[in-house]
Amino acid sequence: MSQHDFSIANQTASNARTDINNALQALASMNSGATAPSTTYANMLWYETDTNILKMRNEANSAWLNIAYIDQSNGLEILDDTHLVNTSGTQTGLLGGQSSSTWTTGTGTTESLVSPAQVIAAAKSVSLGWGQTWQDMSGSRTSNTAYQNTTGRPIQISVGWALSNVAEIKVSSDGTTYVTVTYTSYNSDYHDVAPIIIPDDHYYKLEGTGTITIGRWAELR
Repeated sequence: MSQHDFSIANQTASNARTDINNALQALASMNSGATAPSTTYANMLWYETDTNILKMRNEANSAWLNIAYIDQSNGLEILDDTHLVNTSGTQTGLLGGQSSSTWTTGTGTTESLVSPAQVIAAAKSVSLGWGQTWQDMSGSRTSNTAYQNTTGRPIQISVGWALSNVAEIKVSSDGTTYVTVTYTSYNSDYHDVAPIIIPDDHYYKLEGTGTITIGRWAELR
């Protein structure tokens, strides 16, 4: 471990030789030490021995930049959150994990390392049926009333009803424009429709004329 100010003073030959050798030793050891060199230069290397971090002085000579971790058994190791860039310095990726919310919401566009746990969390956030259960919603659902899926995931509904006129289940992405996904017009009969998927944030309702009696309203959510 050696550090030097890299300024060879005007001195006797023997002292100059010692001074030069000390400077070369500092260069050879990358200015290693537990504390930063007292005299610094732009683009100077420093190996911080107490943290095993190889650092480089920035171009403005105002701060140290972390380059890598030096494992004394395995050698150079890449630091977490190291940016991958192109030859213009534009970031194209990231060597490191991103926040769980970035993965589960799918909002990130930066290529990155991903753990198996993050893959599962992201898959669960958009998968129908994973961690969800069928729930009886009959007591809280009525006809001609719009409901919104605010669970953050797709849900599925299954509805059975009797009616004295026309009825249909409608789905909307904005609460205004609806699409009919099932339709019945058989008077007084009991109707049981196949489960219908409701995407996240979408609205849904059982709409009809006449008397509609809901026999069952279940939701997978």
